[in-house]
Amino acid sequence: MNAQAWIQQLDLQPHPEGGYYKELYHSGVFLEDPAIQTQYGGLRETATSIYFLLEAGDVSRLHRLKSDEIWYFHAGSPLTVHVISPEGHYTTHQVGLDITAGQSPQVLIPRNHIFGATVDETGDAFSVVSCMVTPGFNFADFELFDRQTLVAQYPAHEEIIVRLTNP
Repeated sequence: MNAQAWIQQLDLQPHPEGGYYKELYHSGVFLEDPAIQTQYGGLRETATSIYFLLEAGDVSRLHRLKSDEIWYFHAGSPLTVHVISPEGHYTTHQVGLDITAGQSPQVLIPRNHIFGATVDETGDAFSVVSCMVTPGFNFADFELFDRQTLVAQYPAHEEIIVRLTNP
């Protein structure tokens, strides 16, 4: 099955960060801890989950969440998650099934880390993953970055920042 078939079969829609997605799960259970409500600016569900598809040549642009996000590989080509920690350390994680090649079928991106993703194969390659966020995703907790801001803050990582941001 090619990327367009996955997009149609799963009824995926364009995502603001790049790629395609569909919301799958909202826990319906809300965290009532006052500290969490203060940190997040209101109630948040315990967890949410989406399908996410990224095609070769497209990128998941650099963004940050207030919550932890776990990516689960399902199909297609492996993808690379690029992460910049709050301290400015750059790391990559390969999400895929070939564990002998250093890939992992599940990858955690900790809260408050800046991250984006690429499918590093060319042509009609694509990757299908699920992303689970806890506390649950809310667009109020989603921060998409511009190139100038990130290059000023992390000049050592300019090459990947240019690749994963809009001018």
